[in-house]
Amino acid sequence: MSAETLESVQELLNLEIAKVKALKAANACKDEYIPIIAALKDLKKRRDAFLKNVEDRVKFPVNREALESVAKRRFFFINGFEIYGGVAGLFDLGPPGCALKNNIVDTWRSHFVHRESMLELECSILTPYDVLKTSGHVDRFVDYMVTDVENGEAFRADHLLEDFLEKKLEATKDAETRKSLKNDLDNVESFTLAELGERLAFYDVKSPETGNALTEPVPFNLMFATSIGPSGNTPGFLRPETAQGIFVNFTRLLDYNASRMPFAAAQIGYSYRNEIAPRNALLRVREFQQAEIEHFVHPKRKDHPRFAEVADLEVDLFPWENQLGSREIVRTTFGAAVAEGVIDNQTLAYYLARTMLFMHSIGIVPEHLRFRQHMPTEMAHYASDCWDAEINTSYGWVEVAGHADRSCHDLTEHAKATNSKLVAYERFDEPRDVEVVEIDLNKKLIGKTHRGNAKHIFAHLAGLDDDAKLALANELTAAGAVTIASPVGDLELTADMATIATVTKRVSGESYTPAVIEPSFGIGRILYSVLEHTFYTRPDDEARAVLGFPIGIAPIKVALLPLSANAAFDPALADIRVLLEKARITFKVDASGAQIGRRYARSDEVGIPLAITVDFQTVDDNTVTLRERDSMTQVRASVADVVAAVGSLVMGLKSWETIRSELPHFSTATEE
Repeated sequence: MSAETLESVQELLNLEIAKVKALKAANACKDEYIPIIAALKDLKKRRDAFLKNVEDRVKFPVNREALESVAKRRFFFINGFEIYGGVAGLFDLGPPGCALKNNIVDTWRSHFVHRESMLELECSILTPYDVLKTSGHVDRFVDYMVTDVENGEAFRADHLLEDFLEKKLEATKDAETRKSLKNDLDNVESFTLAELGERLAFYDVKSPETGNALTEPVPFNLMFATSIGPSGNTPGFLRPETAQGIFVNFTRLLDYNASRMPFAAAQIGYSYRNEIAPRNALLRVREFQQAEIEHFVHPKRKDHPRFAEVADLEVDLFPWENQLGSREIVRTTFGAAVAEGVIDNQTLAYYLARTMLFMHSIGIVPEHLRFRQHMPTEMAHYASDCWDAEINTSYGWVEVAGHADRSCHDLTEHAKATNSKLVAYERFDEPRDVEVVEIDLNKKLIGKTHRGNAKHIFAHLAGLDDDAKLALANELTAAGAVTIASPVGDLELTADMATIATVTKRVSGESYTPAVIEPSFGIGRILYSVLEHTFYTRPDDEARAVLGFPIGIAPIKVALLPLSANAAFDPALADIRVLLEKARITFKVDASGAQIGRRYARSDEVGIPLAITVDFQTVDDNTVTLRERDSMTQVRASVADVVAAVGSLVMGLKSWETIRSELPHFSTATEE
């Protein structure tokens, strides 16, 4: 038997990857992927054993300690209920943090809702049990938890293993051991419950607080349960996502949109998840704001009318094959990715592109943004393609927005559960002869057999598409009866209760259940990523911290600074305040006795992009200086011209370079 080589293992890896691609092309069920994915993982470990240099994960280069010190001191965010000792996973935003978050949300709304003519709505946070049972959250919305066997402290199993591996990797010098650790670290998020338990046992991971042994990992549902009303008879939950409110209102949204398809609906609001072990500042919390879009489209036509606008944009993609193979990031265009089948369809790719542009506009460094495709075993069985927008932070790559083609699943399930018709209708230009699958029900027999529960059978059958109807016909022919799951338990449908046949009909249109493309954004995670990506210190003074927010999201746009506390400056200050207020430009007056350089530094630290300074020359000729934060360059002009320049900058109509070319330069020895 010949010795195994890197080339032979890589060849086997490529064969297994090809098998998964073939299953995907054939729309195979999820179970068919499992043995192949297991083989891929084994081959990847064997492949990595040959590699001489396995690079450590490179995290975003920022002084996190300095940033979080600024964030706390300047009250961007702090732990909730701080004077009571705080509660893990709960945070309060101070004035600058609140303004920053609101500006990010406003930018998101303008970028997506307004530009794409979306329908925005606001739905209840309290959600009845039945809604989340239908959506699958009651049964499947879980993380894996381990607990300290002595004191019962709970930990999220994958995070505990990840932390252990990172620390062990830092302390290990042996190259072979590092390769093995790196391989497990890369695969933590895709481990099954059994694999997590096996790895925790293999490394003998203990409680980080006490060193005590841990229990085996178990599933833990993340929803906050409650009861609605004083009787306690109506169970419910705080919603774990905003999407379900959009799905259950589909018919009203379609009617509001004059029955036009496709269309998109959006919702911005708070969701709640009872995280096992919140951590990493705003990145893993229990109460968070989401901005979600549900784009409803014909399931067989997912082209987008504006795709050409983004087709040539370049993007960094991390396809699922590369996660198990080369681990290379693919630099390509959205057009090429769709043409080559890397991204499933134009609508999904269009939203990925729009998300990329949004992230760039709010200050995310382009080189530290990528889109990671879900592994076949990560995706729900009904999903056709899923991509996460990931931002590199000091904590590593963090998912900040998910993009999923959820097919027709959501509307189909809610329709079945409620006996509602959550469908759209398309009128043809001319009548067509089409083949349809019809079910002729023996309602008398069904009613006699199941009495009051017959409605559940009718609702189930009404929600079937043609493929499902044909599959049902085959089952009835083969077995003579099938079992239908319903809210009241399993119900039997026998062959004499339903006749299923394919018939040709002349129709003028068709009803169909729309597919859903869902981009979902975590606002808190985006906010924290923006803080890291815009934070820096002056090259000549590391103590001088700056938050370089783009002007559109900056909490305060202008610092209004009198050179000193001299009363002669008050009239000009009052005039400028009125002009800024009329223009609805946020500003902050700093009339303290500190040197002007120190006050510039204070405004830089909270991300104020512009500063207007009133000095003795202002009293003489009504001119003021305008300073830009990042370049620290200044111009001098009349109050009216400077306020007009500020307005142009805030509106995004002009750049600072343009303003500098239009207004006289100004320099001073007192700068900084």
